[in-house]
Amino acid sequence: MSKSILVTNNKKIGSSFEQLEKYVRVHSNPDVPFVEFDFAIGAPELFVELVLPRLAFEAFCKSNSVVHMSNEQIAIVDAESKKWRYGEDTLMASNHAQSPS
Repeated sequence: MSKSILVTNNKKIGSSFEQLEKYVRVHSNPDVPFVEFDFAIGAPELFVELVLPRLAFEAFCKSNSVVHMSNEQIAIVDAESKKWRYGEDTLMASNHAQSPS
């Protein structure tokens, strides 16, 4: 069993890989053949974007004992993404803050 240390929001989380919580956030509609989703280990804000056929996604979730991100976790992830995309005190941040006329 490997030991890993995850650092998120300046906090260290020491745990074995098997003990870390695994998260998914589905972006695609339920009726499409391929599932687009985010997958995170240990911290919802550190994720990768993946696409799998529906049956493979279900098997993936089962084998990894995933939990779906909560609405609160999703809001935090989205806020962090906006910060990275638009930055603070930048030209892009100023343009994004303006409403279209």
